[in-house]
Amino acid sequence: MRVFVTGATGFIGTAIVQELITAGHQVLGLARSEASAQKLQEAGAEVLRGDLEDLDSLRTGARETDGVIHAGFIHDFTRFAEVCEVDKQAIATIGEVLAGSNRPLIVASGTALVSPGKTATEDIIPPLNPAWPRASEQAADAVCRLGVRAAVVRLSPSVHGDEDKHGFIPILINTARGKGFSAYIGEGLNRWNAVHRLDAAHLFRLALENAIPGARYHAAAEEGITVRSIAEAIGKQLNIPVQSIAPDAAAGHFGWFAQMAAIDCPASSKLTQERLNWRPAHSTLLTDIENGIYTK
Repeated sequence: MRVFVTGATGFIGTAIVQELITAGHQVLGLARSEASAQKLQEAGAEVLRGDLEDLDSLRTGARETDGVIHAGFIHDFTRFAEVCEVDKQAIATIGEVLAGSNRPLIVASGTALVSPGKTATEDIIPPLNPAWPRASEQAADAVCRLGVRAAVVRLSPSVHGDEDKHGFIPILINTARGKGFSAYIGEGLNRWNAVHRLDAAHLFRLALENAIPGARYHAAAEEGITVRSIAEAIGKQLNIPVQSIAPDAAAGHFGWFAQMAAIDCPASSKLTQERLNWRPAHSTLLTDIENGIYTK
């Protein structure tokens, strides 16, 4: 299969590209810069110059391939509503090209806000949260109605592994370094789910090859890890104290990241594993932290 991949040179996208090529697929990767184009070529992929706001480039990529993995997203939280609209338009544009063809479109989303406070499952379809305007899943459902075999891969809050420079664990580590201690909120019993990026990439390939229209798949290898245990592993690696902070002090300590530091978002991948025969095989989050991949 010839596959168009957005976000192809990102932390997760790089792994997806390698997973697809290793499995015998051809990849056409979207590249915004010359450096990104070179990275794709070195990985063995073809290059399409453009970006998520260049709708003509998205149309070209979708038109010239047998399926699409949309893993790209502009991670600019200073204009979050705007970039969410860019994402929505990108999915709609790709979907218009794929309409009626039954070609697969796999869209990246997240598990964190599916059902905070209780275990998220693949069959839970939450309403759009006005306070969090990312509408990737709703956009995917809309193109399903055009005859596109669109499905969603929900990523864990922590997609971890080598070369993770901008994810949630680096944010916690940088905060701990800056404050001089590694913090958790209250008792720290709120949970995140997690997945190694190579396991996530494998799931994207399985979803591409086997997707059912409208399906949700969970890239959650670990269902629930307490934020306290994450903070303790970080403290041990940095050789700094670990301590609780009061909920009303969280915003002052973590800044914009306070809501994520406090969220309780366990997620199951039981149905994903059954439906796609996905078997996570790589290291756990705490193992990666303890092995020092974030503090080298």
